[in-house]
Amino acid sequence: MRQRVRDGGGFGEAAAYSRAIRFGPHVAVSGTAPLADGRVLHPGDSYRQTQAAIERALQAAAELGADNADVVRTRLLLAPDCDWREAARAHAEAFAGVDPANTTYYVGALIPEGALVEVELDAAVDLPR
Repeated sequence: MRQRVRDGGGFGEAAAYSRAIRFGPHVAVSGTAPLADGRVLHPGDSYRQTQAAIERALQAAAELGADNADVVRTRLLLAPDCDWREAARAHAEAFAGVDPANTTYYVGALIPEGALVEVELDAAVDLPR
């Protein structure tokens, strides 16, 4: 059985995707931008945008039973103007001691306009740690 989290932002419905999905012990969270009420948070601030995107991604995972310690892989997608060092610092603070597998990419642009970062994560729940 699959469980899904939709965030009601409109884009998920238009593009037919879920913010997060759980199938068995696996939780996958889609690319998550630093948004609140449809607006990009912390314009121009790579560190705070990354913190906000990670927090939002972890909230979606939590709705499906996963917490920070269950995260096994992350991906940071960075817009050209994003400071990768600041994004990496926010990631390190959020996942210190968990140390998931990670890939960080620079991409041409992100949706929505003004987002410097999107965060994806995968988690494994109900498994021995």
